[in-house]
Amino acid sequence: MSQKKIFLVLIAISTVSLLLHHGGHLNLTLEAFWLGCPSSTFSSTQSNSGPSAKHTSVAFLKTHKTASSTVQNILFRFAERNNLTVALPITTCDHQFCYPRPFSAHFVHPHTTPPDIITNHLRFSRAELRRLMPNNTIYITILREPGAMFESLFTYFNQYCLSFRRVPNGSLETFLDHPWSYYRPEEKDSMYARNTLTFDLGGDKDRPSSEAPAYAKRFAAEMERVFSLVMISEYFDESLVLLRRLLSWDLDDVLYVSLNMRTPDSKSSLSGENTAKIRAWNAIDSALYDHFNASLWRQLRAMGLACVEREVQLLRQSRDRLVRSCFGGNLPPLRSAAQITNKELRPWQPSAKVEIVGYDLPVNMTQKGRVPPRDECLKMVMPEVQYTRLLLRSESLHYRKRFPLRNSQQTSRTVGQVRAHKESPAPSLNPRPSETMVRSTKGALRLSQ
Repeated sequence: MSQKKIFLVLIAISTVSLLLHHGGHLNLTLEAFWLGCPSSTFSSTQSNSGPSAKHTSVAFLKTHKTASSTVQNILFRFAERNNLTVALPITTCDHQFCYPRPFSAHFVHPHTTPPDIITNHLRFSRAELRRLMPNNTIYITILREPGAMFESLFTYFNQYCLSFRRVPNGSLETFLDHPWSYYRPEEKDSMYARNTLTFDLGGDKDRPSSEAPAYAKRFAAEMERVFSLVMISEYFDESLVLLRRLLSWDLDDVLYVSLNMRTPDSKSSLSGENTAKIRAWNAIDSALYDHFNASLWRQLRAMGLACVEREVQLLRQSRDRLVRSCFGGNLPPLRSAAQITNKELRPWQPSAKVEIVGYDLPVNMTQKGRVPPRDECLKMVMPEVQYTRLLLRSESLHYRKRFPLRNSQQTSRTVGQVRAHKESPAPSLNPRPSETMVRSTKGALRLSQ
């Protein structure tokens, strides 16, 4: 055998050995090679300098009833793994940034500044976020098909939004037949009853019908200039493929389990006629969704649909492996809050008319192979309220260690600014979220130790 052939054989053997040693990450790169996908975006080898370094400044606009809680959980866990600071609300704002008031930097807890990531619910204000976040922040959000989203909003907020509460028998069909009979634009929580996505994005939910098409077009163009990626919940995994590439993250950084879901009997099936009525009533939201759904698929086609499909498969396979290593088999069955023995994993229940399900950790968790820390498994299934409080506690401890003398002065100054900023008390869906957070703090910390 010639020296050249021997050299090539040695190279081949070394390459195979390297792939076997590094496991799934290089397998991902190998898959990308065979598919003709851009290898740099699939590579898990990241450097702290250069184009492949992970991007760590992210502002995620968490919209309502769009699978945004699942994205938030991904961002929370990424922040903890990479020692990043998450902007969190002051206590008087509960677990949201005093929503539905327009976001203000004064709503951010002083112990969580300067932040790398912001992801809790807020009403978008580009100017205020630019004051708070680093200049290189990447802005992302997520939208959902208006029919399914509005059905979810109607069910979830039925006992809090007065526009929904006054509908006889809580009938969505009755509301859709004559929405102006029940809807009051200036009423408390009216943002859940019309063009909720537009409102969350900082837009005018009640633009007159004659102006709505032109306004929606201008507003979509404005949002496109702000957000580097608008995810679509119906194509959640495909959206994660684009998100991972945009941020140069590893595949493991975007693994998830679905959170904040309703039981099947809490959902209503929509006829084509009612879907059309919802889209007409939420005309601006519908135009936004159509615009960004088309935009998402342009990006996916540009990447190559074969590449997208393969990476979606790899993401799901990796998620299944993580679930097996975390829970000793399949994902724990979904349970109602009353059935979940671990109080720190009980999702908040909006009312007796709708049931939000969550997960309970198995009593005996088998540990085979490469097992993530128990803390990571716990946090994958931890609801938003408890995780927010856990993060705030953790970040406050870090802050006090860094700035022991600044703590009391800055906290009192910030509270004074917020009080001066207020025009009226912040609306609350229910006093229970705040109470739940207070009760959950000690337990959550106990689990994280």
